[in-house]
Amino acid sequence: MTLFDLSGKVALITGSTKGIGEAIAHRMAEHGAKVVISSRKGDACEKVANDINTERGAKVAVPIPCNINYKEQLQMLVDETHKQLGKIDILVCNAALNPHYGSMSNIGDEAFDKTLGANIKSNHWLAQMVLPDMIEKKDGAIIIVSSIGGYRGSTVLGTYAITKAADLQLARNLAVEQGPNNIRVNCIAPGLVKTDFARALWDTPEGERRASSGTPLRRLGEPDDIAGAAVFLASKAGSWMTGQSMIVDGGSLA
Repeated sequence: MTLFDLSGKVALITGSTKGIGEAIAHRMAEHGAKVVISSRKGDACEKVANDINTERGAKVAVPIPCNINYKEQLQMLVDETHKQLGKIDILVCNAALNPHYGSMSNIGDEAFDKTLGANIKSNHWLAQMVLPDMIEKKDGAIIIVSSIGGYRGSTVLGTYAITKAADLQLARNLAVEQGPNNIRVNCIAPGLVKTDFARALWDTPEGERRASSGTPLRRLGEPDDIAGAAVFLASKAGSWMTGQSMIVDGGSLA
């Protein structure tokens, strides 16, 4: 029972008011962690935190709104986490955006820069901000939610895929740098999961049939399918795993 125990841990999870991030927050709280619920909208953060606290029968989740595109807001997120819960043991970089659906040949500079900033730079900034906590304890886990898009080209999600490939390398670099401090850094690379973020790819019966037909398990992912991987990577069960990408895609890359 202790392999997946997160009791006493503080987990900061971005993009945790819906989809994969929300599922990770629920499951980490279930396994004993105190969790920070964060996204841009304060009311959404409040709702998810209240849901988790009701489930657990205790105040184990706190809502802290933040827009990951702004460094000062990320620093505020970390500072407020320290104030309310203490030092950070687990960082889950889940928040991401994709403002352009279509060929890279016509993506505007603003959308291109915004995608790289939110999906790569914000993760880099957050890692820099939480690493002092983990270095002091000589213990910590950073999990970046990447995508199988980082492993293959796309005719409609090209820039997004570039950022997700960069996240794989960000995890490897941080793992090599911080391994001597007993800090583990890994990615989770989901396949197509039924979330609002990916709705354009599955939101019709035909679209879902088409998207799942090439997957050996013949179904799309659910947010909870990813949450277990995050608990594993954050817990003692994943204590000898770092610099890796855990692909959770129903077998579609196979």
